[in-house]
Amino acid sequence: MKQAQVQALYVPSSDPHVSEYLPTRWRGREWFSGFTGSMGTLVVGDKRAALFADSRYWSQAERELAGTGVDLVKIGTGALKPVIDWIVAELSPGEVLGFDAQVVSLMAAQQIRSALSAANLQVKSDADVLDSAWDDRPGLPDAAIYEHVAPEAAVTRASKLAHVRGAMKQAGASHHFISSLDDVAWLLNLRGADVSFNPVFVAHVLIDAQTATLFLAEGKCSDALQQILAGDGVHIAPYAQAATALAALPGDAVLLVDPRRITSGLREAVAAQVRVIEAVNPSTFAKSRKTDAEAQFVRRAMEEDGAAMCEFYARFEAAMARGERLSELTVDEWITQARSKRSGFVGRSFSTIAGFNGNGAMPHYRAEPDSYAWLDGNGLLLIDSGAQYLGGTTDITRVWPIGEITAAHRRDYTLVLKGMIGLSVAAFPRGTPGPMLDALARLPLWQAGLDFGHGTGHGVGYFMNVHEGPQTISKAVVEPHMAMEPGMITSNEPGLYRPGQWGIRIENLVLNVPFVTPEQEQFGDMLKFETLTLCPIDTHCIDLSLMRGDELAWLNDYHATVRARLSPLLEGDALAWLTRRTQPLTRG
Repeated sequence: MKQAQVQALYVPSSDPHVSEYLPTRWRGREWFSGFTGSMGTLVVGDKRAALFADSRYWSQAERELAGTGVDLVKIGTGALKPVIDWIVAELSPGEVLGFDAQVVSLMAAQQIRSALSAANLQVKSDADVLDSAWDDRPGLPDAAIYEHVAPEAAVTRASKLAHVRGAMKQAGASHHFISSLDDVAWLLNLRGADVSFNPVFVAHVLIDAQTATLFLAEGKCSDALQQILAGDGVHIAPYAQAATALAALPGDAVLLVDPRRITSGLREAVAAQVRVIEAVNPSTFAKSRKTDAEAQFVRRAMEEDGAAMCEFYARFEAAMARGERLSELTVDEWITQARSKRSGFVGRSFSTIAGFNGNGAMPHYRAEPDSYAWLDGNGLLLIDSGAQYLGGTTDITRVWPIGEITAAHRRDYTLVLKGMIGLSVAAFPRGTPGPMLDALARLPLWQAGLDFGHGTGHGVGYFMNVHEGPQTISKAVVEPHMAMEPGMITSNEPGLYRPGQWGIRIENLVLNVPFVTPEQEQFGDMLKFETLTLCPIDTHCIDLSLMRGDELAWLNDYHATVRARLSPLLEGDALAWLTRRTQPLTRG
């Protein structure tokens, strides 16, 4: 910082593609602070350092930051204002905040510059201290890319390029630059392994009316694949030349960029005479709306995933009944083994969260070989896991009783389940912003004076990132791009967390489908949710006195569907487990 002549340094959880999940080369915030959560911002001043994290990570951050000299500042999800306020309070007029514009989004940089200018503070945007401070910093990832092919790749590369070019024309743009890795992978029907659990690769794309240039590190694309791409007008250029290509755009070019998904550094490379349009990437909208063919492949992937879950739980419960001593690590190992046997399985979609009792109260907890719990005694086990299949991405959370549980466990569990059901049965006008649906999942908890700190639902990709936009079901401030449209897949995962005691989250994925009504002509198109996830929901934890009749009917109908869809894929102990776990519930 002294060499860079800055008095404070802003280190986001980001990379040159504004990614949520990072290749190791850009995990600078983790390397500096020791905090391993997937989201968080580090600010280092001359006298103090602070890590800003939302409620999903508070317990984890307190543990990992202990003794480091880095303070934890608790914030709301994704909030930048508290970070900026801390910087303004920490610096004196005339002092300088440094950051690396190559990993800070254009939107974030604009907010920081505006706020600091108003406080008479300066910004130095070329302060990349990673290279000078991180001696063994990893290089660019070098895994080869590959093609996502038919039948699972149900829409051709040429069709996707044509769609994006149509959106460019409608916006008045002659060129479009894409940095977000899932948009690049979706657009070109390519996949990679540069980021753990997400089948994406490090690259940029520049599109004009006839051609597209894929900026990619050398050696990642075979000659045969380059020829296939060339047939669709896609040509390969060195990864490092992306900024040069932007700088070389003709003066009469009109460039479309997404300010949330391009870095400030790449935006600064564009010549002043080029007109720039800032809008959400057209591919982000298109990617979120799965086609009918893609939805059918997702349904098949859910059947495979549900069958794997039944095989795991049958094995797990039998082992517990025999008195075998199992741990949180066993859960991850056995679930992955079960999934790896299923058709189309590629890998996990995120690190399995298996949290027993107090560990389950940390929403993003992860058991490690040197830090995990044995499943001894009584309590609740939360298991959040997912997988990548050639025909879809899964994400499921269930909670199971271990030994004896209490009335308090059952009350909390039932309130969360009621919220999940409340959102599952929602019907709403097409175009409704996702945040407007959030209260449906929280209402039973709110009525008991309870709440949870994370969002209720995130978008899910198609053999892609387990988190994607533009939709969200959360307390986020409503923006037009959050509209719910047909074909979107979103998680439905309310929760309740009692630090040091237990955590509860019940999660299914849901698909936006048309809801045809007699009033449609007068009141417009309506949507409802089709539940995609197929796995029994534990009924031993339910307090039946808190369940309404319609809620019990939904649960029984869901279990009947799960049994009918999964039974043909199972046999022996797994089939017997499924049959037991999907018996209808009655108040008698």
